[in-house]
Amino acid sequence: MIVHELLALSHEIGREDRGLVILGEGNTSARVSDETFLVKASGTCLGTLKPDELVECRFSILLPLLERGSLTDQQVEDALMASRVDSNAGKPSVEAVFHAYLLSLSGIKFVGHSHAIIVSQILCSPRAREFAGNRMFPQQVHWCGIASVFVAYTDPGLPLAQAILRETEAFLRQHRRLPRVILLQNHGLITLGATAESVLSAMLMAEKTANHFVGAATLGGPVFYSKDEMRRLDCYQDEPATNNSAP
Repeated sequence: MIVHELLALSHEIGREDRGLVILGEGNTSARVSDETFLVKASGTCLGTLKPDELVECRFSILLPLLERGSLTDQQVEDALMASRVDSNAGKPSVEAVFHAYLLSLSGIKFVGHSHAIIVSQILCSPRAREFAGNRMFPQQVHWCGIASVFVAYTDPGLPLAQAILRETEAFLRQHRRLPRVILLQNHGLITLGATAESVLSAMLMAEKTANHFVGAATLGGPVFYSKDEMRRLDCYQDEPATNNSAP
């Protein structure tokens, strides 16, 4: 059941020992059908998220916002509230627009967003883009793909959703495949996939990779794979088998 899977994913991302989110940080979503998706309500906590703290939203209300120019905060909030299937439900996360876009991509059924501590250390540094574009070890390629989308700092809400669309479309043109990880400068990361397990696994591997990157940087590195090595290791075509344990 989609609600059960999304709650389980949210609780795993929200575990305090993971260091991925604290308090009300982060959000998750899942596609219900071609018409609607579930997203975490604003002001709720992933670690304790309950069924009534999920909001079912219509794609048809939110996706057109991506083609608009600048909108006022009130206009965006009005659209978020209008997108609710149940008018008595809570307010959708302010990031619901980028969730709508990512869940509209073929094969994507779950999305997770966190402010993972070590990943964020890098994203708040001058080496953020370097971290996004390179790979260091086989498991990173396996779980996180051959590269990550990098989004320069943009204000949260609609501007961020529009920036994610632009950079993801550029990634698709360059690599001819969907990303598994999107890195947001001075903000956090997004992972996406066909299953809740793949979203969690990519997020945990991204945090492990960030730990390696920071450690290697203190020793004169890191050392990255060459393009030839990347081609040999590229196992992106098929979504890897996953489980709920940390990689």
